[in-house]
Amino acid sequence: MSATTAPPANTHGKAAAIFVCVLAALAGLMFGLDIGVISGAQQFLQKDFGLSDDTLGWVVSVMMLGAALGALVAGWLSSQLGRKRTMILGAVLFVGGSVLCGAAWTPEVLIVGRLVLGVAIGLASFTAPLYLAEVAPESIRGAMISLYQLMITIGILVAFLSDTAFSYSGNWRWMLGIIALPGVLFLLGLFLLPDSPRWLMMRGRKQEATGVLQKLRGDADHVAREVADIEEQLKTPQRGWHLFLQNRNFRRSVGLGVLLQVMQQFTGMNVVMYYAPRIFRDMGYATAAQMWFTAIVGLTNVLATFIAIGLVDRWGRKPILYTGFAVMALGMGLVGTMMHLGIATHGEQLFTVAMLLLFIVGFAMSAGPLIWTLCSEIQPLKGRDFGIGCSTFTNWVANWLVGLSFLPLLNSIGQAETFWLYAAFNVVFIGLTIWLVPETKGVTLEQIERNLMAGKALRRIGQ
Repeated sequence: MSATTAPPANTHGKAAAIFVCVLAALAGLMFGLDIGVISGAQQFLQKDFGLSDDTLGWVVSVMMLGAALGALVAGWLSSQLGRKRTMILGAVLFVGGSVLCGAAWTPEVLIVGRLVLGVAIGLASFTAPLYLAEVAPESIRGAMISLYQLMITIGILVAFLSDTAFSYSGNWRWMLGIIALPGVLFLLGLFLLPDSPRWLMMRGRKQEATGVLQKLRGDADHVAREVADIEEQLKTPQRGWHLFLQNRNFRRSVGLGVLLQVMQQFTGMNVVMYYAPRIFRDMGYATAAQMWFTAIVGLTNVLATFIAIGLVDRWGRKPILYTGFAVMALGMGLVGTMMHLGIATHGEQLFTVAMLLLFIVGFAMSAGPLIWTLCSEIQPLKGRDFGIGCSTFTNWVANWLVGLSFLPLLNSIGQAETFWLYAAFNVVFIGLTIWLVPETKGVTLEQIERNLMAGKALRRIGQ
């Protein structure tokens, strides 16, 4: 196609595509459950196992280390097995890891279970956005990939609510083990998904790919154009690592994907997700209030994600990112200021909570969903597995570093200074968005690739 946009699919095809995307996006639910569940269990784990802050940091962060390992092999697996089968493997590991965590009889077993969960999430966090980018029509691609982030937020909220319910009995085993149940349901649902048409074309299965696209688009002319575009892309002989070594333009898109994931993690969002009860404790709240405010954090995260889903294909990616980073900088900065001045009265407590929730809104409407969207859009087809693998691996390494360093930062430079540091990061990210991030609203993946390979500046590859 020579135009930057394609005609919309008919109503039946669009409905089928939305159904498939929603089902695939449930991978994010597993991701969110895993992130959220450990938050409420920490204080009970510390009590039962006598864990130090350092050991607790490892229990929390080893999941991210496992996810980094999962992301390393996810590119190869999704290329060899397909996107669908890789998600099935991730779901199996998720169920097994959840059961092991719930049954853990020593801290070491718990850490192993968290590591297995991490590998599962690493596979899913790589494969699900990639699959969504490849099956969604470009007219709703941003919203469909944002569904993945919405499912993450719903998973976090469900985990927070579950933790709150079990906190009255202090039963951390049920907190950690019960998430195996939705994992089983997700696993069963995956068998209803079609294979990615782009993956089928890469494997020489053009007739099957055309059949899948016909179901997802419902328009024969649209399908023919999309198949022709994919065939044109497949003429590029290099793949993955070889393409990275030989093609400067591909190295640029990989580098941008890596940077975007670093930006997402260093907003400070997962610090709040992993340590929310600890943060509310430092604001002066008792245990029950800590758990309920943590659940409110999860609910705010869910609701604000709808802002991104509603606006991403109307406003575009960059305006929403500008707004989100500015809101996050303000929220984090004011939380730090309140901690510096001292939180003595109930009014000061509520104001500080409100500023933390403002930060959550900023993340959920912007960097949360849109970083995954952009990372799925900017990589060329022949190197998409490798490029998204690099960015997903970076996400989890950065996530691990943030999770492992938060408590030491609090104990060394102080509470206020730690929040000010994350506020400063968000200000820097506004500049990086202006300088490097492209606007990809309404543009086909094929056109983005043509612009990239033609050597256009990164911020212009969506034009």
